[in-house]
Amino acid sequence: MNLDFKGRVAIVTGAGGGLGRQHALALAARGAKVVVNDLGGARDGSGGSLSAAESVVAEIRAAGGEAIANGASVTDFEAVKAMVQQAIDAWGRVDILVNNAGILRDKSFAKMEIADFRTVVDVHLMGAVHCCKAVWPHMTEQKYGRILMTTSSSGLYGNFGQSNYGAAKLALVGLMQTLALEGAKNNIHVNSLAPTAATRMTEGLMPPQVLEALKPEAVVPAMLVLVSEDAPTRTTLCAGAGSVEAAHITLTQGTWIGLDAQAPETLAANLRQVLARAGDMVPESGAAQGSQEVTRALSHLAGKA
Repeated sequence: MNLDFKGRVAIVTGAGGGLGRQHALALAARGAKVVVNDLGGARDGSGGSLSAAESVVAEIRAAGGEAIANGASVTDFEAVKAMVQQAIDAWGRVDILVNNAGILRDKSFAKMEIADFRTVVDVHLMGAVHCCKAVWPHMTEQKYGRILMTTSSSGLYGNFGQSNYGAAKLALVGLMQTLALEGAKNNIHVNSLAPTAATRMTEGLMPPQVLEALKPEAVVPAMLVLVSEDAPTRTTLCAGAGSVEAAHITLTQGTWIGLDAQAPETLAANLRQVLARAGDMVPESGAAQGSQEVTRALSHLAGKA
């Protein structure tokens, strides 16, 4: 696997600190030219300053790399398009997009304001949509692109008090699934990474000794692999504290329950079989569900003929 990024141009959002900073530094250290994007806001998304992004750019340049700072909010599509154009003007292409920008507004669903739910979705989901949309025509034209979504175990598996964050993070996996299919013909690979790391986003969520073990640097190897020239596509890796796992959305073999009036009772009686994981699969696309269901239905109907 080629993990040399010389000649590649990368955009990393939310790169002023934490995971994004580590991503930007690692890509630059391996030869990529990097747009360091960061709004410079607080953990809840309020405020803004270019100083965080400029500080990371200074680090990269001091180490002999090339980087430019950008303070666009990923929620502003026009500003995102201008950021991509900034990269094109400076270096002529965009090869890699790491969607890392994010905020937290944690509360139990009962106590959460709709505005806080919508704002988190706007930053995580629509922010990634804006960035993907802005780089897509350039990647299509050059027949090369690597896009990484930052998902989360909160989206994959749930987490108390993070309904807004979890909903947005799992939505990014759905976005990945379709963009990977649509981008395949133009060599655009799209993947997701669920990190566990000690950052400003997780300061109040874990005890100090656990945060100490979860260095953001430990997530970087998975990022580098998922945006490399030889990267897979439609892959979700989970990484933290030196370990890497893969997450899959699978489809069980299920069973045919029929179309008659007793179908609900048949399902209730066979629910354990429907839920059984033996023989489950990772579908090539969403069409696999319908194909499995129709094939089974036609088989049963043919047997009754």
